[in-house]
Amino acid sequence: MVSTGAFNYVNVLEKAADASWIRNSVISNNIANVDTPGYKRKDVNFDQYLQAAVAGGKSLDDDIASIDLEGLTGTTFTDYGSVSYRLDGNNVDIDTENAELAKNQIKYYTMIDSMTQEFNRLKSVIKAQ
Repeated sequence: MVSTGAFNYVNVLEKAADASWIRNSVISNNIANVDTPGYKRKDVNFDQYLQAAVAGGKSLDDDIASIDLEGLTGTTFTDYGSVSYRLDGNNVDIDTENAELAKNQIKYYTMIDSMTQEFNRLKSVIKAQ
């Protein structure tokens, strides 16, 4: 994490990419436990935390600059712990998990690409000086 105003967006993107990486591991674990009796699927909360952190300000730049990055982390939770789709108590649907994994991978690579673009913009500003 870089502590200067020029890197505010990069720092937030880094946190989002970290949460996406964690979510990838959690979804992979769900897939690995698809046949484990009594296993309940897990997921990661991050998007809601980020939306709450940037809501209500005058501008997105101000909101991003004022985010508490230490407090902005993804949390793992058990999703629908009391619901089971099968008689063995497992609530993992392999098709849903595969779709969520693909969606999450696209999201992760989008975050990485956005960070790369932000650094390229900074490099072009530095070269112009």
